[in-house]
Amino acid sequence: MHRLTANPYLLLTLTALFWSGNMVMGRGIRADVPPIALAFWRWIIALALVAPLALPHLRSQWPRLRAAWPVIVVLGLLGVGGYNTFAYLALQHTTATSATLLNSFIPIATIAFAFLFFGKRLSRLETAGVVVSLGGVAAIVSRGSLETLLGFTLNTGDLWMLAAVTVWGLYTVGLQKRPEGVHPMLLLAAFTVVGLLALAPAYAWELSAGRTINLGWSAIGGILYTGIFPGFLGYVFYNAGVAAVGPARGSLFIHLMPVFATLLAAIFLDERPYLYHFVGIALVFAGIYLTTRRQPA
Repeated sequence: MHRLTANPYLLLTLTALFWSGNMVMGRGIRADVPPIALAFWRWIIALALVAPLALPHLRSQWPRLRAAWPVIVVLGLLGVGGYNTFAYLALQHTTATSATLLNSFIPIATIAFAFLFFGKRLSRLETAGVVVSLGGVAAIVSRGSLETLLGFTLNTGDLWMLAAVTVWGLYTVGLQKRPEGVHPMLLLAAFTVVGLLALAPAYAWELSAGRTINLGWSAIGGILYTGIFPGFLGYVFYNAGVAAVGPARGSLFIHLMPVFATLLAAIFLDERPYLYHFVGIALVFAGIYLTTRRQPA
């Protein structure tokens, strides 16, 4: 088990699976759980899970954590306070399919920010992998129709999703500046505390506007899922995967989300997959293979 979880590509694949379910769940329970409430309680659950793993390291690593507080604040605001909140706001106004399509531009945003801030460039093979994988995403979400793809328009939800994409690209690149010598669980706990402090006043405003959770099994189950899998495990796996393979390669696994969304819909919603689904899935995996394969010496 340890050898499996030590594989960064497996961790990134599982992250994409968890986050695919997050998109579907966020859209599915939007009538019962307001977006900021979902983000807030998701991170309360994640913090409860990570705290027992983080606290044993707090005393010995506090000086390093305190010295890096500007980085902690920025990454906490971006990765915890920003991305999922914007995504949940987006899912109030746009479909999970549209949100997934726009989310698939995260690797492009990440590559652009990595070049802008660190001067990092992709090899020709890695560039080809990104293009091929993005083509697979386009095949899935456009249902194999160029007319559908060209007719794609942006609404309020799509604009929120573009904001989420920008924030996550910055977070992924920013992970390169995380403080060394700080345990990953302590670092995630610090990010989560910062994000919750930012979300608290926004949640209070949402409550004052009369938007409350309609408690029921679907709402409770949805909140628990988002806290345990996309919130806790997803961030642990993603941070570890990006640390091992870098932001450009790590973010490419976001392209697996439409693949998993298609498979989950076929399994749980009895939605029949079509030829364009299989073509898109094949292109996504081909693109990831090109980007992650070893370069010739």
